[in-house]
Amino acid sequence: MAAPLPPRILHPLLDLPGIQHGFFTRQGGVSTGVYDSLNIGLGSKDDPALVQENRRRVAAAFDRPADHLLSLYQIHSATALDVSSPWTTDRPEADGLVTTTPGLILSALSADCAPLLFADPDNRVVGSCHAGWKGALYGMIEATLDLMQARGADLGKIRCVIGPCITQTSYEVGADYAGIFASHDPDSPPYFVAGATPDKRMFDLPGYCLMRLERAGVTQCATTGHDTCADEALFFSNRRNFKQQLPDYGRLISAIMLRA
Repeated sequence: MAAPLPPRILHPLLDLPGIQHGFFTRQGGVSTGVYDSLNIGLGSKDDPALVQENRRRVAAAFDRPADHLLSLYQIHSATALDVSSPWTTDRPEADGLVTTTPGLILSALSADCAPLLFADPDNRVVGSCHAGWKGALYGMIEATLDLMQARGADLGKIRCVIGPCITQTSYEVGADYAGIFASHDPDSPPYFVAGATPDKRMFDLPGYCLMRLERAGVTQCATTGHDTCADEALFFSNRRNFKQQLPDYGRLISAIMLRA
């Protein structure tokens, strides 16, 4: 009997003819311990065979073979890649993917950082990217949008949803972060509020990503509204595991595909 398909969160902005997507939770996999259960992290210390089975289950949710599930060696960059076939070598180093090829599943892995899924359903261009604070600040979102437009997308028709990530109530940073942001982006100060002590701030990562999308010209964008750090039952969280002094953490996956 085939394994049950893992559950995923859908968003109406991307629930479109010709597009398949999903923001997967940590549920529905075979990993155990801190990786329980749908750990997709090839770079984690989990049993690689279990990670591969988890990836096979995600690909099966799109009715595709496992090698069509494309993920990157994410490096907190502002680099997006155009892809037209499955990998034949090791995962490239980058943080965004764009395709016009049906049947390729583009993904972003996360464990508090923001996963973003993009689609222009009219021109049949999709994209994904991973944006932590560094990627968001230094242009990962814009790089993905630029590449989508280079592949024929119309900026006015691009939709984007920011998936489960750490939200402001959970994301304490040093006050110096607010200074770094302000020195590079004059629109960033509203996304920082006072923390518990004078040297701390609380950062609104999904709100900041939404602002960057809107500023770039994306008029149809939203978040799923989930906090990875606060919901242990549904999501992996790097920060939560670090606070609990656990040795590692699982990685979530968000994915999008053009249907044939």
